[in-house]
Amino acid sequence: MSERRPAPTVGQVVLGKRLQELREAAGLKREEAARVLRVAPATVRRMETADVALKIPYVQVLLETYGVPRAEAEAFVALVEEANQPGWWQRFHDVLPDWFSLYVSLEGAARLIRSYEPHFVPGLLQTEEYARAVLEAGTIGRTGPETVERHVSLRRERQRLLDRPDAPHLWVIMDETVLRRPVCDRPEVMRAQLDRLLDVSERDRVTLQVAEFASGPHPGTYAPFSLFRFAEPELPDMVFTEYLTGALYLDSRAEVSAHLEVLDHVTAHAASAQRTRKLLREYRERY
Repeated sequence: MSERRPAPTVGQVVLGKRLQELREAAGLKREEAARVLRVAPATVRRMETADVALKIPYVQVLLETYGVPRAEAEAFVALVEEANQPGWWQRFHDVLPDWFSLYVSLEGAARLIRSYEPHFVPGLLQTEEYARAVLEAGTIGRTGPETVERHVSLRRERQRLLDRPDAPHLWVIMDETVLRRPVCDRPEVMRAQLDRLLDVSERDRVTLQVAEFASGPHPGTYAPFSLFRFAEPELPDMVFTEYLTGALYLDSRAEVSAHLEVLDHVTAHAASAQRTRKLLREYRERY
């Protein structure tokens, strides 16, 4: 039986989908591939959906069965070995929920991240003090200060993504509520956070917009979500939406299209990037 692990990396997701494509191109059903490996068909399905780790011997047998040329098979195996390497976030396994590990992997591999946030400044843009206040006020705060600090450190590490030479384009739409709701009783925390937003809004690969109250209701008001787009053609757009005790990862065309349509609608009606900077400065003066 293939070994389970907490969450797949993006590389494993891509390679799993590629394995499925190769099997289908060879005209084989999962049951037939399973007989070759002498495993249950469910194991082949879990390999293709990245629910289990890709074992090199299994992959080699499948590639040979699918008629993949030797040079291409060797390159595929090399990619599997690379994808199986643990991500940097594994250092935070003590506080990182399994369902969020994939999010961090997707975040690091995306070339475009589009997010709608109705409640708080997104984690990639939070200052340490703002993040600490949000975490202390939530369920994480009930687990003690050490856990909070580990989560703050994790957010700092995630934010290094924006300083990479190949940083993704981060496009965030925040509800005006985010600017109006103080996260603690120290106004300097919100002032510093707004300064941070003003600073990052000047970056070429960051776009910030505020959905103003004056623009009325819109179809994205239900919950925060993020849409990831990747350079790899094998990996489709994916949507992440979080709830109190977990998250959903959506990659069906219908669900992704619905979320993309909402993002486009909110983008069209939200304040422009220039007006958003004006709003950020105005709110900073209020704190």
